[in-house]
Parts: sequence; C-alpha cells; structure tokens
Amino acid sequence: MKTTYENTQTNLAGTILVISCLVTVLGMAGCETEGPAEKAGKKIDYAKENVEQNIEQTTEKADSKIDAAKESLEKIADKAGESINKSTDASKEMLENAGQKIDQAAENAEKNIESVKASALDKSEKTGEYIDDSIITMNVKAAILNDTILKASPSNISVTTTNGVVKLSGTVESETSIGRAMEVASSQKNVKSVQTDLIVKAIAPSK
Repeated sequence: MKTTYENTQTNLAGTILVISCLVTVLGMAGCETEGPAEKAGKKIDYAKENVEQNIEQTTEKADSKIDAAKESLEKIADKAGESINKSTDASKEMLENAGQKIDQAAENAEKNIESVKASALDKSEKTGEYIDDSIITMNVKAAILNDTILKASPSNISVTTTNGVVKLSGTVESETSIGRAMEVASSQKNVKSVQTDLIVKAIAPSK
C-alpha cells in the first residue's frame, strides 16, 4: 500500500510539473504573439492622434482664412457702400444745380419774353399812333384845300397832329377863315381836338 501511495504522489507531482511547464510555455508564447499586436495598436493610436491633430489644425486654419475673407469682404462692401453714397450725393447735387439753372434760365427767358412783348406793344402803339396821326394830318390838309370858303381867300395853313390833337398854324385872310379852318379840321375822323396858332395876315393900305 505504501508503494502505491508513493507512486501516486510521484505521478501527481509529475503531472503538476508538466502543467506548470505548459503554462509557462504558453505564457511565453502568448507574450511573444501579443507583442506585435500591441505595437500595431500603439502605431494605430499614434496615427489616429496625428490625424485628429492635423484635422484640428486644418480646421483652425480654414476658420481663420474664412474669418479673414469675411472681414475683407465686409471692408470692401463698406467701401463700395461709401463710394455709392458719395456718387449718389454728388448726382443729387448735380441734379439740384442743374434744376436751379434750368429754373433760372426759364425765369430769365420769361422776363425777356415779357420785356420783348412790352417793347413790341409799345412800338406797335407808337407806330399805330404815328400812322393814325399821319392819316389825320393828311385828311385835314385835304379837307382845308377842298373847302370852298377857304379856297376863296388866299391862306397858308400848316397842319400837324400829335396823338389825335390837330394843330393849325400859318396865316389867313380873316377871322372867319380861322373859324372855318378849325371847323373843317374838327370834323375829320379820329380828331380829338384842334389847336390853332393861325393869325390874320395884315392888309397893306391902298394908295
């Protein structure tokens, strides 16, 4: 029995030794197989970290460039707006000045037209009066020359007319001739009144 027990212990110890060796061998093999995997994992983690850093840096640079571009565009827009406002103000001022000049020119033209009209009317009136006075003078002279009473006695009568007022001057043979000459002149068309400077010619005494 003792021998059997000892054999059993010996076998058990041998088994335990074998198991321990196997565990050691497997542990070493496991360490050898996991080494490259760990290295690969570390490389992947490192590469991932680098990629993330590069992405962050690229994003920051892109954001910075976008902000700079936005600021530049805003400045350009502000300058363009100022330029447009200045151009608009200048255009308004030019239009206002042009409108004022046009109004002034129109006003001056109206004044000139009124002045020309007044001058033309004045000249027309004066011309008409001159024509009327000339016609009156001619008519009065013809009437005096054709009057039978005045033709009977020698006379020298001059006739002038101003604004329809007839003036007789010269010499006649008698007071009767003066009265007759005024009567004939007054009866003519458009005669307003008759003035006379007629005098009776002195008669030389007979010898």
